[in-house]
Amino acid sequence: MFQKTGYTLRWLKGVGEVPAQQWNALALPLATPFLEWEWLNHLETSGSAIPRTGWLPRHLTLWRGNTLVAAAPLYLKGHSYGEFVFDHQWAELAYRLGEPYYPKLVGMTPFTPAVGYRFLIAQGESGVNELFLEAIDQFCQREGISSCHFLFADPEWSEAVVPLGWHRWLHHHYLWQNHHYQSFEDYLAHFNANQRRNIKRERQAVHKAGIRMHTLHGAEIPEHFLSVMYDLYSNTCDRFLWGSKYLTRQFFQSLYRDYRHRLLFSVATTNQGGNEPVGMAFCIIKNQQLYGRYWGAWQEVDSLHFETCYYTPIAWAIDQGVQTFDPGAGGRHKKRRGFWATPNFSLHRFYTHRLGAILPEYIHQTNEYTIQEIQAINENIPLKATPPQTQVAGMTLSIHEETEEGND
Repeated sequence: MFQKTGYTLRWLKGVGEVPAQQWNALALPLATPFLEWEWLNHLETSGSAIPRTGWLPRHLTLWRGNTLVAAAPLYLKGHSYGEFVFDHQWAELAYRLGEPYYPKLVGMTPFTPAVGYRFLIAQGESGVNELFLEAIDQFCQREGISSCHFLFADPEWSEAVVPLGWHRWLHHHYLWQNHHYQSFEDYLAHFNANQRRNIKRERQAVHKAGIRMHTLHGAEIPEHFLSVMYDLYSNTCDRFLWGSKYLTRQFFQSLYRDYRHRLLFSVATTNQGGNEPVGMAFCIIKNQQLYGRYWGAWQEVDSLHFETCYYTPIAWAIDQGVQTFDPGAGGRHKKRRGFWATPNFSLHRFYTHRLGAILPEYIHQTNEYTIQEIQAINENIPLKATPPQTQVAGMTLSIHEETEEGND
């Protein structure tokens, strides 16, 4: 199988087995921030993505001598929690068929539903996709792994993988796009009159409650805010997202040392509390892309969630020339704030006989339903523009793309 002279394949048990500089030589050129060494390593060393929590690192790497030339972040899983691609019905089907579903091999950044997963490949290296996929096939078949799944796949990379025998499952997330907005008021002008009033009312409600909003980026963030952010995240999980507290305090605190240049905090304070937050949203920024990850608040304030998680980050994004804002998983309320349902894909391969025969057709039918769902969501977004028809991987989808007519 392995034919590249002078190269070595290695399976690793942690990102920390690779020097940060070598890993990041492959990761930094990518659009996504979530495959960078610091983010992955802190997940693994903080007690978050570890075997005890059901995430067993099994990263595949390719070396030319002592130089890393390719890497695939992979995890063996005995459950489907923390993935945000909900395949529990597949596990139930496997049980009914008398076939094992776990363990499975998953390629993704743990607990991070953000598009961009792919193999990390040095410029000029050819044949790595084929080499890695064959190595994964052999590993899964040798170890009795039921399946392999690449979640939130990079769109361009997925186009190269699907012809190699992988099945594509269509999902959607919400995405804000900066259509040359000059100010927050310019952004508001693209809503219909009723929703403009609603957003202004929501922002005014926060102001009337005595809340002041500001943003902190990179070195502006006080170190102790990382621990405060964990407390807020933990409180939100306990109140609203039972069973979803995947990250440890150590994870948040460790980001300050070597990853705070990627951090943006949207902070709510009061006159009585000084500069200490009563609510905060935790975002990641790379180049012209902003990602919302976690939030929490100590006070119940009307519309504070919308202000902290959406409006303040959007205003910052417009001011900084950021082009896209992915606010995180879930929540159809996002569409009323100008976030369009946007397709993304996961890629799948099955090594058990009956699942391998049944699920390709099942995925095809599910994709058709998802197309209809995306179209229905986007047809009801309260913006002046109407989303045109767009082809995505051979499927016609209604995806927003601002036109001159939509600006009127």
